[in-house]
Amino acid sequence: MKIDGSHGESGGQILRSAVTLSSITGIPIQIENIRKNRKVPGLRAQHLTAVKLLAKICNAKVEGLQIGSSDIKFYPNKMQDISLEENVGTAGSISLILQVLIPAVAIAKKKLDLSIIGGTDVSWSPTSNYTKYVLREAYSRIGINFSMEIQKRGYYPKGGGIVDVTVHPIKKLNSISLTRRNTKDAKLLLMHSGISDIESRVDNVSNALVKSGFSVESQISEQSAQSQGASLVIFSQDSTSINGADELLDLNNKDIFGKKCQNSFLESYLGVDNNLSDMLVMPLSLINETSVLTVREISEHLQTNLYITSKITGCKYGIGKIDGGYEVRIRGNSDSCVQ
Repeated sequence: MKIDGSHGESGGQILRSAVTLSSITGIPIQIENIRKNRKVPGLRAQHLTAVKLLAKICNAKVEGLQIGSSDIKFYPNKMQDISLEENVGTAGSISLILQVLIPAVAIAKKKLDLSIIGGTDVSWSPTSNYTKYVLREAYSRIGINFSMEIQKRGYYPKGGGIVDVTVHPIKKLNSISLTRRNTKDAKLLLMHSGISDIESRVDNVSNALVKSGFSVESQISEQSAQSQGASLVIFSQDSTSINGADELLDLNNKDIFGKKCQNSFLESYLGVDNNLSDMLVMPLSLINETSVLTVREISEHLQTNLYITSKITGCKYGIGKIDGGYEVRIRGNSDSCVQ
């Protein structure tokens, strides 16, 4: 199956979703024009690592797997239980690599033990705490379970973060319905390395949440890292919603740190936040039931994932306007090799 990597937002999302679904369904794929419209097109280190690791897990043959490549062919084979150690070699995002590996391994009903070195909190990527506390909760409701220990933080430019992950085989995939945030309990986690006087800025964020009616549980931790940095995540969870927001410290503009995260969280009062919505499309596309998500905006990432998953799995989806946002319905199409 040929996939046009320049479709939609034309970033690494098409590559990640396509190879994940290929490994699960057994459908060989060719992805062309990878990251065509990016400033530096083609495969970067984190994309290379994700595909390389997935190929090891499912014994795949891959053609064109090198830095800068704009065209790869991925021929999946049988998945296996495996233990791996990997070093991205840069501050490439560990979180984005895990978006490939976790659902692929779990849905194939295999187990993965992985220790990986790279970037835990870097630009254009979910922070590691977002993956650990927000994505993990959402995945668990679908039936995908993993544990994650962040042994060391890795910020840009040196990276060097260390994360240990164990992915467990699914017992059953479940449809979900996340439509409205009803809780007023929020958690705030700040991790930093070598940043002085950052706690006062986070106090301002916490106070703003309290003024908006939230009860806030805060945790602030300083951890060693090869580069200075800080990351903030705010999240809430109840039976009908999972919402999170995260932010990295801009070392050149420390005074505004936390504002973006605070505002994004307060604006995410529907079923899921904008970023989480696109991360859930791929597993939901493999469930023979209808899942419902409500979200403030339809992002390019979400549109891209709906396109690519429907092309590979044949799932059906619809988007409708509601007060304050949109409702997304996904009816999956499970492959016989999945169930």
